[in-house]
Amino acid sequence: MEELIPIVGNLGFPIAVSIYLLVRIEGKLESLTLSIRELSEAIVKM
Repeated sequence: MEELIPIVGNLGFPIAVSIYLLVRIEGKLESLTLSIRELSEAIVKM
C-alpha cells in the first residue's frame, strides 16, 4: 500500500492533464474539420 500512493501521485496528475487537454482539443478538431470540409466544397464550386 505504501508503494501504491506515490505511483498514483506521480501518474494521477499527468493523466488528469492529458484528459483535460484531449477534451479541449476535441472541440477545436471538430471545428477545424468542418472548416476544411467547407473550404473543399467552396473549391469544388469554383
